[in-house]
Amino acid sequence: MSDEVTELLAEWERVEREGGVGPITRDVVTVTGPDAGRYLQGQLSQEVVALPDGASTWSLILQPTGKVDAWLRVTRRNDEDYVLDVDEGFGDALVARLQRFLLRTKAEISEPRTIHGQGFRAAAGAAAPIEGADPGPLVLQAPVVGPGVVGPGVVGSDSLALDGSVVVGVAPVATELAGPETMERYRIAHGVPAMGAELTTDTIPAEAGQWLIDASVSFTKGCYTGQELVARIDSRGGNVPRPVRLLVVQGEIPVVVGAEVRLDGDPVGTVTSSTPPLSPGHPGLALAPLARAVEVGATVQVESVEGWVPAGVVEPPFVGHAQA
Repeated sequence: MSDEVTELLAEWERVEREGGVGPITRDVVTVTGPDAGRYLQGQLSQEVVALPDGASTWSLILQPTGKVDAWLRVTRRNDEDYVLDVDEGFGDALVARLQRFLLRTKAEISEPRTIHGQGFRAAAGAAAPIEGADPGPLVLQAPVVGPGVVGPGVVGSDSLALDGSVVVGVAPVATELAGPETMERYRIAHGVPAMGAELTTDTIPAEAGQWLIDASVSFTKGCYTGQELVARIDSRGGNVPRPVRLLVVQGEIPVVVGAEVRLDGDPVGTVTSSTPPLSPGHPGLALAPLARAVEVGATVQVESVEGWVPAGVVEPPFVGHAQA
């Protein structure tokens, strides 16, 4: 085992045991003006006008067909000032989508700006700036949500420090900063989708998991763009064509994004995110939207650089075993 892998394994086991934080980057867009709340209420899947000032929630913004344009976090600063943050690289698409239906509306949508994180530590369930963090107008805390992942966090006031970290785990105090490889493994192990990977303009929201619907959709608010498909799928028990599945890849050969997945020789999907094995107890992991016929507990074959390797389909999270 190389020194690099040994260090990654030690870092991963620390995050599993204690929780941790890691640098991220988010694109941030503001929507301001007298009609800002009313407009977003009709465009986002989540209740936004009833949020208390300073509170945030996860939401989807959908196409009229009900498929995903973006999965984002919205924060209400006041009734005329909302902040939306989304995965890096998707700010321009978010702005274009918001402007598409902005007719006779007293609201202004900013150009996206990118915030690079400098690290936060979790302290008694809240984030506190690491010493030396630059001051700035926003704080981004816990921008990943999912099974076992802290969220949604907040985008805070002008007095808070600029940051783009993700806080994970359940430990009351986590002071060590984890690297991007570890945080990506954490995301995949917990089945958290990423824009451009598991979430595309062809994705039906429920394909990413019921927990994402629970975190991002209000079924008691008024109408919003794309609502019909979300409501119809929910009424049918969330049965979707291509649910995102977590794969535990056997052996020492990593699989890459774009690798084909087969069941009994038939193509059933393609890998959209992957992370390599660290040890026998911490195998390679992958996310892939698969045909609904592929159930949890199945064994599939995944294409690798050295041929086809078996992988088990499991429920997230998968964090590892005691063996090393």
